[in-house]
Amino acid sequence: MKILAFSDLHLSAAHATALVTASAQADLVIGAGDFCNGRQGLDQAMQMLDGIKTPFVTVPGNAESADELRAAALPGMTVLHGEGVEIDGLQLFGLGYGVPETPFGGWSCDLSEAEADLLLERCTQVDILISHSPPKGQGDVTSQGHSVGSKSVFKAVQRLQPKLVLFGHVHDCWGFRGRIGQSLTANVGPEPSFFEVTP
Repeated sequence: MKILAFSDLHLSAAHATALVTASAQADLVIGAGDFCNGRQGLDQAMQMLDGIKTPFVTVPGNAESADELRAAALPGMTVLHGEGVEIDGLQLFGLGYGVPETPFGGWSCDLSEAEADLLLERCTQVDILISHSPPKGQGDVTSQGHSVGSKSVFKAVQRLQPKLVLFGHVHDCWGFRGRIGQSLTANVGPEPSFFEVTP
Protein backbone atom coordinates (compact mmCIF):
# COMPACT_ATOMS: atom_id res chain seq x y z
CA MET A 1 0.00 0.00 0.00
CA LYS A 2 1.36 3.43 -0.97
CA ILE A 3 1.04 5.85 1.93
CA LEU A 4 1.31 9.65 1.85
CA ALA A 5 2.21 11.01 5.29
CA PHE A 6 2.67 14.46 6.77
CA SER A 7 2.55 16.41 10.02
CA ASP A 8 2.59 20.00 11.25
CA LEU A 9 0.67 21.64 8.43
CA HIS A 10 0.11 24.71 10.63
CA LEU A 11 -2.19 26.35 8.06
CA SER A 12 0.45 26.42 5.29
CA ALA A 13 -1.47 26.86 2.05
CA ALA A 14 1.55 25.91 -0.07
CA HIS A 15 2.06 22.63 1.78
CA ALA A 16 -1.68 21.87 1.71
CA THR A 17 -1.77 22.33 -2.07
CA ALA A 18 1.21 19.98 -2.49
CA LEU A 19 -0.41 17.38 -0.23
CA VAL A 20 -3.73 17.47 -2.09
CA THR A 21 -1.89 17.01 -5.39
CA ALA A 22 0.27 14.18 -4.02
CA SER A 23 -2.72 12.39 -2.49
CA ALA A 24 -3.88 11.31 -5.96
CA GLN A 25 -0.86 8.96 -6.05
CA ALA A 26 -1.58 7.39 -2.64
CA ASP A 27 -3.76 4.54 -1.39
CA LEU A 28 -3.90 6.06 2.09
CA VAL A 29 -3.13 9.51 3.56
CA ILE A 30 -1.90 9.84 7.15
CA GLY A 31 -1.71 13.13 9.07
CA ALA A 32 0.29 13.15 12.32
CA GLY A 33 -1.30 16.24 13.86
CA ASP A 34 -0.93 20.01 14.19
CA PHE A 35 -3.18 21.11 11.36
CA CYS A 36 -3.77 24.59 12.83
CA ASN A 37 -2.05 27.02 15.24
CA GLY A 38 -2.76 27.29 18.95
CA ARG A 39 -6.33 25.90 18.67
CA GLN A 40 -7.19 28.46 15.96
CA GLY A 41 -7.95 27.90 12.27
CA LEU A 42 -8.83 24.20 12.21
CA ASP A 43 -11.80 24.66 9.88
CA GLN A 44 -9.55 26.64 7.54
CA ALA A 45 -7.00 23.81 7.56
CA MET A 46 -9.69 21.29 6.66
CA GLN A 47 -10.84 23.49 3.77
CA MET A 48 -7.26 23.53 2.47
CA LEU A 49 -7.18 19.71 2.51
CA ASP A 50 -10.69 19.18 1.18
CA GLY A 51 -9.36 18.00 -2.19
CA ILE A 52 -8.01 14.80 -0.61
CA LYS A 53 -10.36 12.04 -1.70
CA THR A 54 -8.11 9.14 -0.66
CA PRO A 55 -8.88 7.42 2.68
CA PHE A 56 -7.42 9.72 5.33
CA VAL A 57 -6.35 8.78 8.90
CA THR A 58 -5.18 11.41 11.38
CA VAL A 59 -4.26 12.04 14.99
CA PRO A 60 -4.65 15.39 16.75
CA GLY A 61 -1.51 17.36 17.46
CA ASN A 62 -1.06 19.59 20.47
CA ALA A 63 -2.53 22.49 18.45
CA GLU A 64 -6.00 20.91 18.29
CA SER A 65 -7.97 18.61 20.58
CA ALA A 66 -9.34 15.23 19.55
CA ASP A 67 -12.91 16.52 19.90
CA GLU A 68 -12.12 19.59 17.80
CA LEU A 69 -10.53 17.50 15.07
CA ARG A 70 -13.41 15.02 15.01
CA ALA A 71 -15.91 17.89 14.75
CA ALA A 72 -14.02 19.49 11.86
CA ALA A 73 -13.05 16.24 10.07
CA LEU A 74 -13.51 15.89 6.35
CA PRO A 75 -15.76 13.19 4.89
CA GLY A 76 -13.77 9.95 4.83
CA MET A 77 -11.35 11.13 7.54
CA THR A 78 -10.78 8.85 10.55
CA VAL A 79 -9.44 10.53 13.70
CA LEU A 80 -7.53 8.26 16.11
CA HIS A 81 -6.55 9.11 19.68
CA GLY A 82 -6.04 6.00 21.78
CA GLU A 83 -7.73 3.68 19.30
CA GLY A 84 -7.06 1.78 16.11
CA VAL A 85 -8.59 1.05 12.73
CA GLU A 86 -8.05 -1.56 10.02
CA ILE A 87 -7.80 -0.36 6.42
CA ASP A 88 -7.32 -2.86 3.59
CA GLY A 89 -5.66 -5.37 5.89
CA LEU A 90 -3.37 -2.86 7.62
CA GLN A 91 -3.74 -2.30 11.36
CA LEU A 92 -3.26 1.35 12.37
CA PHE A 93 -3.21 2.83 15.87
CA GLY A 94 -3.03 6.52 16.72
CA LEU A 95 -2.03 8.66 19.70
CA GLY A 96 -2.26 12.43 19.48
CA TYR A 97 -1.14 15.38 21.61
CA GLY A 98 2.20 16.46 23.00
CA VAL A 99 3.84 13.75 25.12
CA PRO A 100 5.24 14.53 27.63
CA GLU A 101 3.65 17.85 28.52
CA THR A 102 4.95 20.83 26.54
CA PRO A 103 5.90 24.27 27.94
CA PHE A 104 3.54 26.06 25.56
CA GLY A 105 0.78 26.95 28.01
CA GLY A 106 -2.93 26.39 28.37
CA TRP A 107 -3.78 26.16 24.66
CA SER A 108 -1.57 23.09 24.13
CA CYS A 109 -3.19 19.63 24.20
CA ASP A 110 -0.76 17.43 26.13
CA LEU A 111 -0.53 14.10 27.92
CA SER A 112 1.77 12.92 30.67
CA GLU A 113 3.82 9.81 29.98
CA ALA A 114 1.55 7.89 32.38
CA GLU A 115 -1.58 9.02 30.52
CA ALA A 116 0.00 8.08 27.19
CA ASP A 117 0.99 4.66 28.57
CA LEU A 118 -2.64 3.93 29.46
CA LEU A 119 -3.85 4.77 25.95
CA LEU A 120 -1.04 2.86 24.24
CA GLU A 121 -1.72 -0.24 26.35
CA ARG A 122 -4.98 -0.63 24.38
CA CYS A 123 -2.90 -1.52 21.32
CA THR A 124 -1.96 -5.20 21.00
CA GLN A 125 -1.04 -5.41 17.30
CA VAL A 126 -0.22 -2.69 14.77
CA ASP A 127 1.37 -2.27 11.35
CA ILE A 128 1.50 1.55 11.42
CA LEU A 129 1.73 3.52 14.64
CA ILE A 130 0.84 7.20 14.28
CA SER A 131 1.90 9.52 17.09
CA HIS A 132 2.08 13.28 17.07
CA SER A 133 5.07 13.10 19.42
CA PRO A 134 8.29 11.28 18.49
CA PRO A 135 9.52 8.23 20.35
CA LYS A 136 12.30 9.29 22.73
CA GLY A 137 15.59 9.58 20.85
CA GLN A 138 14.02 9.49 17.37
CA GLY A 139 13.80 12.79 15.50
CA ASP A 140 13.08 14.63 18.73
CA VAL A 141 15.95 17.09 19.24
CA THR A 142 15.11 20.80 19.37
CA SER A 143 17.30 23.60 18.07
CA GLN A 144 18.46 24.05 21.69
CA GLY A 145 19.71 20.45 21.72
CA HIS A 146 16.98 19.07 24.00
CA SER A 147 15.54 15.59 23.39
CA VAL A 148 11.80 16.05 23.90
CA GLY A 149 10.41 12.75 22.62
CA SER A 150 8.13 10.38 24.48
CA LYS A 151 9.35 7.44 26.55
CA SER A 152 5.88 5.87 26.45
CA VAL A 153 5.79 5.97 22.64
CA PHE A 154 9.30 4.48 22.51
CA LYS A 155 8.23 1.62 24.82
CA ALA A 156 5.15 0.96 22.68
CA VAL A 157 7.29 0.73 19.53
CA GLN A 158 9.65 -1.69 21.26
CA ARG A 159 6.72 -3.82 22.43
CA LEU A 160 4.67 -3.81 19.23
CA GLN A 161 7.39 -3.58 16.53
CA PRO A 162 5.15 -1.92 13.90
CA LYS A 163 6.42 -1.76 10.35
CA LEU A 164 6.18 2.04 10.32
CA VAL A 165 6.06 4.75 13.01
CA LEU A 166 4.97 8.21 11.82
CA PHE A 167 5.16 11.41 13.88
CA GLY A 168 5.96 15.12 13.77
CA HIS A 169 5.85 17.76 16.54
CA VAL A 170 9.58 18.61 16.59
CA HIS A 171 10.04 20.91 13.62
CA ASP A 172 13.84 20.90 13.81
CA CYS A 173 13.84 17.19 12.90
CA TRP A 174 11.43 17.17 9.95
CA GLY A 175 12.70 14.61 7.45
CA PHE A 176 14.33 12.37 10.09
CA ARG A 177 14.40 8.63 9.37
CA GLY A 178 15.52 6.04 11.90
CA ARG A 179 14.86 2.59 13.32
CA ILE A 180 13.78 1.01 16.57
CA GLY A 181 14.38 -2.69 16.08
CA GLN A 182 12.57 -3.62 12.86
CA SER A 183 10.39 -0.48 12.90
CA LEU A 184 11.08 2.38 10.48
CA THR A 185 10.54 5.71 12.26
CA ALA A 186 9.90 9.01 10.49
CA ASN A 187 9.36 12.62 11.53
CA VAL A 188 7.46 13.48 8.38
CA GLY A 189 6.88 17.25 8.55
CA PRO A 190 4.58 19.10 6.13
CA GLU A 191 6.26 18.07 2.86
CA PRO A 192 4.63 15.09 1.08
CA SER A 193 6.41 11.90 2.20
CA PHE A 194 5.67 8.51 0.65
CA PHE A 195 6.06 5.06 2.20
CA GLU A 196 5.11 1.57 1.04
CA VAL A 197 3.76 -0.94 3.55
CA THR A 198 2.59 -4.47 2.80
CA PRO A 199 -0.35 -5.75 4.87
